[in-house]
Amino acid sequence: MDINLATLLRLSLKSLANRRLTVFLSVLTIAFSVALLLTVERVRTEARTSFNQTISGTDLIVGAPSGDIQLLLYSVFQLGNASANMSWKAAQEIAAMPEVAWTIPLALGDSHKGYRVMGTEAAYFDHYRYGRKQPLAFAEGERFDKLYQAVIGAEVAKTLGYKIGDRMVIAHGMGRHSFKEHDDKPFTLVGILKRTGTPVDRSVLVSLQSIEAIHVGWGKPAVQDLRARFSQKQASGLDESTLQPQSITALLVGINKKTQLFQVQRAINEGKITVSGKSEALQAVLPAVALQQVWQLVGVAENALLVVAGFVVISGLVGLMSVILTGLNERRREIAILRALGARPVQVLLLLVAEAFMLTLLGLLCGSGLFYLLLLVAAPWVYELWGIWLPVNFFSLLELKLLAVIAVAGLLVGLWPGLRAYRISLAEGLSVRL
Repeated sequence: MDINLATLLRLSLKSLANRRLTVFLSVLTIAFSVALLLTVERVRTEARTSFNQTISGTDLIVGAPSGDIQLLLYSVFQLGNASANMSWKAAQEIAAMPEVAWTIPLALGDSHKGYRVMGTEAAYFDHYRYGRKQPLAFAEGERFDKLYQAVIGAEVAKTLGYKIGDRMVIAHGMGRHSFKEHDDKPFTLVGILKRTGTPVDRSVLVSLQSIEAIHVGWGKPAVQDLRARFSQKQASGLDESTLQPQSITALLVGINKKTQLFQVQRAINEGKITVSGKSEALQAVLPAVALQQVWQLVGVAENALLVVAGFVVISGLVGLMSVILTGLNERRREIAILRALGARPVQVLLLLVAEAFMLTLLGLLCGSGLFYLLLLVAAPWVYELWGIWLPVNFFSLLELKLLAVIAVAGLLVGLWPGLRAYRISLAEGLSVRL
């Protein structure tokens, strides 16, 4: 008599049910390893995407000499601080170059409840681009056009619960909790930007003149009377032309023609920007080139994490194979009876291969569910800490390929136990072992 595959599959399921504890642990191990692999891959991919889409359409970033990566990180990604500033006159000289289409000055150094305050101009909302050259858009309100007005990113508004018209106080320095607040000159919230998935979401934008106004006499005991004179009421009537900054942190530059890009970069880097007859040391970097340098630095660690996650998956599959091999000795009589009932050796081999494949698929299913659960729980936390948004969307093509490779590996894992079972003879299975 012959046994069909449906009967073999039913017997396999009953056998797995009898060994449910070891089966559960094996599936759990595979599920955790799959979830880890998918999480590492998603974080790796989205981190690179987030970095690459943070700034687009900006041709050069100019600042004091500090290194390409450092200049990119503190001016665009709000990581670290500038070692020095560039003069405002140098920024004006660059803006006046015939090859330059537009410039956006940036002044950093203050914060609001842990979020960076960026002093800039209204042109920031016109020329700053992210993603595929997408412009900034307002969810509520409008851009600032007066002293002591602020525009905030989506994450700031969500976390702090701010609404248009709310008052906010800027603090000196970058600490989350500061004892040096400019509470004598509060700001009024006039605009909230739509979410961009970039550091802009975690920024407070104000005018350069506002930054200058709140620092009049700041930290200078000899002229503390200036702070008293420039109260909120009096400062509101200041002539903004008298509040031009002496220096800024960085300058974003757009070029008229791409063919002129390297010409402008070379002129800046070679010290051809002069202030009061003296050459000022500046550095101009290409955002795309600096981004590539960043990924060259972190690429080794990035790939190492992926390799470690891959080895965890391999360990889970090896554990599954060991469970099947260990259970094989307990199932010698079961296999012998199947052979006696008419099961062919190939069917016994396929039985164990199918078991390994089913357990692997179950591990993939549970691991995928755990992966999406982690995304739902951890995505807001990861975004708040590192600014990396982890979208809860369907698997990418690379993730599907990884899952397919694991499924095929599950088939291969069952081959060795299957071959062992294939060789078990009827006589050996029925013999009594002492």
